[in-house]
Amino acid sequence: MAKVQPKHESVTSSPEGLIARAKSATKGGVAPVHLWNPPFCGDIDMRIARNGIWYYMGTPIGRPELVRLFSSILKREADRYYLVTPVEKVGIVVDDAPFLAVDFNVSYAGKDQLLTFETQVGDFACAGPDFPLRIEFDAETAEPSPYILIRSNLEALIDRKSFHRLIDLAVHHADWFGVWSGGTFFRFMPSQEIREIEENRSDFV
Repeated sequence: MAKVQPKHESVTSSPEGLIARAKSATKGGVAPVHLWNPPFCGDIDMRIARNGIWYYMGTPIGRPELVRLFSSILKREADRYYLVTPVEKVGIVVDDAPFLAVDFNVSYAGKDQLLTFETQVGDFACAGPDFPLRIEFDAETAEPSPYILIRSNLEALIDRKSFHRLIDLAVHHADWFGVWSGGTFFRFMPSQEIREIEENRSDFV
């Protein structure tokens, strides 16, 4: 479900200045934004769509290296998202989650299974206690939206093809339907609900 963020004053920082300061601060890696507490400089006209595409002033950012750079200085505080450098903090809009998990690899099997997810900007996270999986169901349509934590409190929405693969790996455990990864069982739905869905389907076959 889309997350509406409050509007603030327009920002005076320019994307070019952000790029220069981000390059200096990150040095090719993920910035230690949790250590920075710069002043808020307003909002910048930048948005991350639900499909993981970044936009600036309504136009997709076509350079993957720039998207990767901006993603490395991303920070979440409560329900707001910011790009942060040591000297500034600017607000951006995120339609759903800031990352999109576009694929995952499976290692081992059973309770030893390990699922390693990759995002659209090249981040990796192994689902487990430190990087949990969760599913949120739309209150009106019951449509599932699966997520995995990528870093700090930043999540990735798992894309549809990967979610279908995830469901194929799911098993029943302790009256729940879910998947194992990193020694943790992640619950998706109660087993009884899955059985009822399967029974209803069989009535129409």
